Amino acid sequence: MSTEPRLTVAVVTPLPEELCALLTRLEPRIDLRCEQDLLPPMRWPGDHDGDPAFRRSPAEQARFEALMDSADALYGIPDVDPAALARTVRANPRLRWVHTMAAGGGGQVKAAGLTEAELARVAFSTSAGPHSGPLAEFALFAVLAGAKSLPRLLAQQSDRLWSERWAMRQVSEMTVVVVGMGNIGRGVAALFSALGARVIGVNRSVRTVEGVEEVVTPDRLVEVVSGADAIVSTLPGTDATTGMISREVFAAVKPGIILASVGRGTVIDQDALVEALSDGRVAFAGLDVVAVEPLPQDDPLWAMDNVLIAPHTAALNDNEDRLIAELFAANATRLLDGEDLVNRVDTLHFY
Repeated sequence: MSTEPRLTVAVVTPLPEELCALLTRLEPRIDLRCEQDLLPPMRWPGDHDGDPAFRRSPAEQARFEALMDSADALYGIPDVDPAALARTVRANPRLRWVHTMAAGGGGQVKAAGLTEAELARVAFSTSAGPHSGPLAEFALFAVLAGAKSLPRLLAQQSDRLWSERWAMRQVSEMTVVVVGMGNIGRGVAALFSALGARVIGVNRSVRTVEGVEEVVTPDRLVEVVSGADAIVSTLPGTDATTGMISREVFAAVKPGIILASVGRGTVIDQDALVEALSDGRVAFAGLDVVAVEPLPQDDPLWAMDNVLIAPHTAALNDNEDRLIAELFAANATRLLDGEDLVNRVDTLHFY
């Protein structure tokens, strides 16, 4: 009789059959439990919520919960619902590991309100990494849009106006402050550095990052933005990061700075941003995330012609689901072999 360790995994987020097969092909010691009729259909790649119209019957819900309550690990947070996560942790004493689909899944774990003992018993990991490239490209796109006068170009094209010429800004001549040096921040830094920009990183811990001239701690953020041409926010949403790009930060920038936000919208004091966009301190903002999502219809950002708003879609790409599945399989191997998980959630700061 084999004594090889095995891992029973319940898939609790939408996942195509071919990627279910990929998980067990990459790590044959996984015993996968994936019942497609219990999962909401995906509407697009990376749609981990699934169709909001999907409903389970009481019998199906009982099957879904039985599936989770007999697993060693969960692929996803059930129904992306912190309350359902808390229920499962408490109902299943054998649960060892939960992998979140979000790069910033720590916030979902925090919202579950688990006890210290529960957080110590179950390991949590995030999908940080697969989103880095797409978000870094969006950040570059946003800064280029500001540097190359995209709002003015679109307005003049709409008016069929061939104006006098004007000088555009060069990314290669910019100083770019990247706030957050995680996977996304390092990807952002690599792109801007490749284009010749001077990159300053802001991070809770000082580290050496390729392509970054200097990494400073957040207490120096006001200092470094004063000489910046662009700011890129890549931070997750935590108690420590809420409002970090503050009214004080916007007061310190030189007029005409460009802002890109691809982490979490709560990192930026949005009222202060609107003021800075109105008086020219911020010339242009490209926002994939905002403080409240969806952005309320009466929010002033909608009407500002120097703002580009994306509906939290910049991370999505056709390869996302496969890359997350590969990350999960690699982490399953690490867990079974007694090694540390990649992207394990810090359950003190929840990132």
